[in-house]
Amino acid sequence: MVEQDGNVAEPQHGDDLAGAFGSNVRRRREEAGLTLEQLSTQSSVSRAMLSKVERGEKSPTIGVASRIAHALDASLSDLIGGVAAAASGVAVVMRKNGRPVFRDPETGFERHMVSAAPGAGGAEMVVHYLPAQVSTGLLPAYPPGTEKQLVVLEGTLTVAIGGISETLNAGDSLFFQADADHGFANRTNAVCEYIMVISRRT
Repeated sequence: MVEQDGNVAEPQHGDDLAGAFGSNVRRRREEAGLTLEQLSTQSSVSRAMLSKVERGEKSPTIGVASRIAHALDASLSDLIGGVAAAASGVAVVMRKNGRPVFRDPETGFERHMVSAAPGAGGAEMVVHYLPAQVSTGLLPAYPPGTEKQLVVLEGTLTVAIGGISETLNAGDSLFFQADADHGFANRTNAVCEYIMVISRRT
């Protein structure tokens, strides 16, 4: 995305992302009529951590962010601050430098939103980067009817789904129902990159 002065806008990350994520968490929590204590109970994230996240003082890990999103009945993209879904018949372009990027401060895992209109058509697309020897850990189950499809672009990916493990190489694809705990791991010494589509049947 190019600003009026000709400079290229950078992906949203670091303090900017922490601030936007925290503000969206607070807004969604207040809209749901939840106290910090209630959200803490529902998400299994400590009240102290939630308070720091809401104030933008702490960037959550992917596991913590996922638990917060699920407890608020929101997607990660909702909380990261993706653009609104496109109106019917309107084309929406997202430039590479304008992607919202979630970066796990502990592992370096990155989640790039690449859907120009997340939620349009009931699906969104993300690109994940897993550094060498990094795992997301187990992520919480999505609501029934949520499906994930992915294709590995580079490296080797191990996917754990409800006690089953599948190893995928570049070019391999996977479809699974996401209503069970699942996680992604790169057990090699090279980076792993994969595209994932998340869809929700209504």
